[in-house]
Amino acid sequence: MWATDLLSRHRIASALALALHATAATAAGPDITEADLERVGREQPTVTEQDIEQARRRHREPGEAELKAAPVPSAPAIEALPQPATRTPIDLEALARGYASQVDAMQAAEGLARGPGLFVFVSLSMPRPALQRLIDQAARARASVILRGLVKGSLRETVAQLQPLIGTRQVAVQIDPPAFDRFSIVRVPSFVLVRDGTRPVSCASGTCAPPEAFLRTAGDVSLDYALEHMVRTAPAFQGDAAGFLQRLKE
Repeated sequence: MWATDLLSRHRIASALALALHATAATAAGPDITEADLERVGREQPTVTEQDIEQARRRHREPGEAELKAAPVPSAPAIEALPQPATRTPIDLEALARGYASQVDAMQAAEGLARGPGLFVFVSLSMPRPALQRLIDQAARARASVILRGLVKGSLRETVAQLQPLIGTRQVAVQIDPPAFDRFSIVRVPSFVLVRDGTRPVSCASGTCAPPEAFLRTAGDVSLDYALEHMVRTAPAFQGDAAGFLQRLKE
């Protein structure tokens, strides 16, 4: 703040005080006389040239050298700011490692596959050891793991729960609610073996697989046990299951 600003403010304040004093006196009692105004004027401090010079010295404008020497605020270092506490970083690539096989699995689920398809329907609410075993077996057999939906409606939460189960395995994981309707899945885990060359048919909920084109079984069993059970009940599917069983034994 410069000296001229201080003096201006002082003059404005003095004038305002004088006006307020006069207004209050008018409202409260007799009219203001010339003598009253003269007395109020005498009570106001007189600003001399010496006062102005002293104020100018005390509040002088900085020179160019002083302005250049003044420190310039630097931009804040964003990386140094406090960071919110987070859990283990989520590796989204953990779900992408099996991308190529996932494309084939999705085509198989829609009846467009080049070869048989094997699907393991699970839920992340299942016991972790059972989920871990099935995901490991699905990776080895090159089967697809199917979930009905996201955990709490959040992709991040779903990936956070899947990542420790998948680890470095290459396994196709799909979030596919229509697949549960397509194959009439009512409990988990369920296992579906789709015959080679299956073509979709129309159903109330969308595209479905014809009943004679797939096998389904359910229960808390291993993937190889489910496959062997399906083949025992429907020997015609032995050729479709053979490749998956062979990879599980390797």
